[in-house]
Amino acid sequence: MRKSAIIGLITIALCIGFLVSLNADTDSYSNFEEASRSQKEEHVMGYWEKDKGMHYDALKDPNHFAFYMKDEKGKVNKVVLNGSKPQDFERSEKLVLIGKMEKDTFYASKILMKCPSKYNDNLVEVDQNGQVKQIKKS
Repeated sequence: MRKSAIIGLITIALCIGFLVSLNADTDSYSNFEEASRSQKEEHVMGYWEKDKGMHYDALKDPNHFAFYMKDEKGKVNKVVLNGSKPQDFERSEKLVLIGKMEKDTFYASKILMKCPSKYNDNLVEVDQNGQVKQIKKS
């Protein structure tokens, strides 16, 4: 093979790699305003508004957990998780919600909680079934 053909193939391979990397689904955090404009699932980071409380009644509906969260821009919205209340929710420092906004309510499919730790940052993921998974930070 000629030198120019090899250089051409390498250039084409690099261009294809670049285009694939641009097309990759890159998740970044949004806020409630951006989530309300989006039709896809979003990641919203914020803090639980403790003064507004939370609603969870395991006897009436164990699959309905609602609370209010303030996003990074300062907007407060109602959040509903169609699942059980995450264990140690009250102790979490920061929340990342994964879900969609419908009207004025954010419906979360998952809640990631940053729990306080003396030595490292622990993220805990809770899905709709109440399954808790420890997420290792890399």
